[in-house]
Amino acid sequence: MFENQPKGLWALALANTGERFGYYTMLAVFALFLRANFGLDPGTAGTIYGSFLMLVYFLPLIGGIIADKIGFGKCVTFGIVVMFLGYVFLAVPLGGDGLAMAFMLLALFFISFGTGMFKGNLQVMVGNLYDDPKYANKRDAAFSLFYMAINVGAFVAPTAAVKIMEYAQSIGYEKNDSYHFAFAVACISLIISMIIYYAFRSTFRHVEGGKKKEGEKSAPVEELTKEQTKERVIALCLVFAVVVFFWMAFHQNGLSLTYFADEFTVKETHQDWQVMAFDTEFCKNLFNMAAVMVLVYAAFGFFQSQSKKAKRICGFIVVMLVAFLLWQYDTVTGSVSYEAPIFQQFNPFYVVALTPVSMAIFGSLAAKGKEPSAPRKIAYGMIVAAVAFFFMAWGSIGLNTPNAQKVAGEAATLVSPNYLIITYLILTFGELLLSPMGISFVSKVAPPKLKGMMMGGWFVATALGNQLVTVGGLLWGDLPLTVVWSVFAILCLLSAIFMFSIMKRLEKVC
Repeated sequence: MFENQPKGLWALALANTGERFGYYTMLAVFALFLRANFGLDPGTAGTIYGSFLMLVYFLPLIGGIIADKIGFGKCVTFGIVVMFLGYVFLAVPLGGDGLAMAFMLLALFFISFGTGMFKGNLQVMVGNLYDDPKYANKRDAAFSLFYMAINVGAFVAPTAAVKIMEYAQSIGYEKNDSYHFAFAVACISLIISMIIYYAFRSTFRHVEGGKKKEGEKSAPVEELTKEQTKERVIALCLVFAVVVFFWMAFHQNGLSLTYFADEFTVKETHQDWQVMAFDTEFCKNLFNMAAVMVLVYAAFGFFQSQSKKAKRICGFIVVMLVAFLLWQYDTVTGSVSYEAPIFQQFNPFYVVALTPVSMAIFGSLAAKGKEPSAPRKIAYGMIVAAVAFFFMAWGSIGLNTPNAQKVAGEAATLVSPNYLIITYLILTFGELLLSPMGISFVSKVAPPKLKGMMMGGWFVATALGNQLVTVGGLLWGDLPLTVVWSVFAILCLLSAIFMFSIMKRLEKVC
């Protein structure tokens, strides 16, 4: 799984991990911050939230076009600096008046523009590592590992946001001001990202692009005819059109699914395994969930390792972690309360824990010559996303509408957190089929001279989906929840059907 990968993969993945940690720390509380600090209604808060996400994923198109001209490395460095300034502006508590709103919007623009210069171009550099024939057959696996690594940062982020806010309140800051402490964490994480990037730059400098120094050789570039270029661009654009609806549904995790967690889910649990997952005292939840993740990787290492020494080490780790988790389970007492943002730890946790499972399944299929193509995996991912929202629709039968829930008082109906926990599990299966495979598909199929632009196109599709996330906020009111969730499920299902209808054309360019 980890063997025979270029060293540059890990350096770029870790640099992205730090940036993603800061971004998701901010995003975990951002929708709630808009409502608490500025008194915005769900629809208005959702519009700002969706517009920000749209810019974050639209501007990589601009960043990609620039990078095709000046090089990917320069754009990545510039992006980190601009993002840092944006998080600094956001971290300053200015209250809830018009001036504070203006500064917040300026901060959001800096963060989104900096991300546009950073994110897509970093991933192009990862793909460029695999243009070397020595590593070409490891491209899909590499992007799965890259995706896993950056989700480590996203996994820690919700707990970090909750804990830093609790700390701010414990030293006398009001709840609204405590949000800014969570935003300040992102500033620190970007400094760490920059240190990692430059400390290990020698492992990937050859794929940064830009002008070559005298005597430095360029990697050979594949030459395509105009017809081949057109065919590839059209195939990519068709995929982009489909994944819009996946991201529209998937990123409800920060909006309508967070509203559901806040308004319809019980905030206290007595179940032992849930206490282990929700108890943020001394970050016990992170230790428990991290133990599960390492246990999964150690178990796969035990079965996949070639040497007896490696098997013994992995076996020892498995035994120790199983003992640790059993001890933790046995010593759980009482109950634990939690807040809505903590639910966002489950998606990245599942990404990290399930990546080796996904890689093992597709590795086994590849060995038999039966591995699905990247476009086919994307279509399957859309179907899985539809299943997740149909599950939420089923779990919401009989619940109040959001507006009725507000006025219900003690008569409000609350449900088990298991609905969201399972929904995030199903959505993550869909994400693992779609996101890393989509990025890998773009890096492989994009015409060499348009790589930055085409990777930016992938993010434009994500941006459009993120803008449509606003729909979740607009539906959140008088409509039954079964209708709200069914909208997203049906759109994902229709997108999958369309994807299968054009599958031959997509697989032709693979």
